[in-house]
Amino acid sequence: MASISAAMVKELREKTGAGMMDCKTALTETDGDIEAAVDWLRKKGLSKAAKKSGRVAAEGLVAVESPGHSAAIVEVNSETDFVARNDNFQAFVREVAKLTLNVEPTVEAIEQAHFPGSQTTVKDRLQELIATIGENMTIRRAAKLAVSQGIIATYVHNAVGDGLGKIGVLVALESTGDVTQLGTLGRQIAMHVAAANPLALDSAGLPAETVAREKAILAEKHAGKPANVVEKIVDSGLKTYFKEVCLLDQAFIHEPSKSVAQVLKEAEGRVGGPIKLTGFVRYALGEGIEKEEADFAAEVAAAAGGQS
Repeated sequence: MASISAAMVKELREKTGAGMMDCKTALTETDGDIEAAVDWLRKKGLSKAAKKSGRVAAEGLVAVESPGHSAAIVEVNSETDFVARNDNFQAFVREVAKLTLNVEPTVEAIEQAHFPGSQTTVKDRLQELIATIGENMTIRRAAKLAVSQGIIATYVHNAVGDGLGKIGVLVALESTGDVTQLGTLGRQIAMHVAAANPLALDSAGLPAETVAREKAILAEKHAGKPANVVEKIVDSGLKTYFKEVCLLDQAFIHEPSKSVAQVLKEAEGRVGGPIKLTGFVRYALGEGIEKEEADFAAEVAAAAGGQS
């Protein structure tokens, strides 16, 4: 049997992030073969990760990455907010955002991509992280935007690091104008998107069922009135609704007397060319995930073995 030195344990710990005793056991089981020990730990990590996969992961981080004409946004979830402050978790999320620029923005494509600085896929690296940190984690969703000329502006709210936070926004501005001016404008609009949470760029981008539901609600409120009156009320109500949920129609948070569309038009003089807002993405951490509500009193009672 090979002699397991402290240096070998240290090397394996640096490669895997696993605990010292786990590393020593792995090396003992693999007769001191570092690479075989890495695989041994990975298999052990997968076993641990599988036990955690059923837990609700609604915390974590949203990350944005933009080199200029393209940008990616990803959401990676964890069970607790504490993990979002973990350096290894933050580094993982940041790398996932970067590599998403070069793959299809689907969870499957991202998981199968090669994780930088390792011999594993993103999925395998995530499983290793789950085993090391001890919480369930998932890559939930991703998206990309691109322009042929202009910029993709980004904004992160409640940032915990560069490009990492609780809300992430991408805004695509197509223009031949001054990039510096576009950057300032784009960031302001991205901040607006974070605050106002529009549902679509304009009314044409709203799902037909959403518009139909709004029409039905407006009509129901005024049931009993003449049909022609109800029709006018519904048309007027829809215009108001579009101003509330469509980005270009919304009142700009930095200048509420103007719509976002008006602000864009007025900015063309400063920028030195036409500006077209071609798309946006807004991710808020954990939105739509049904979180488990903990019964703290019951947990304490269970921990105490039911004793009063």
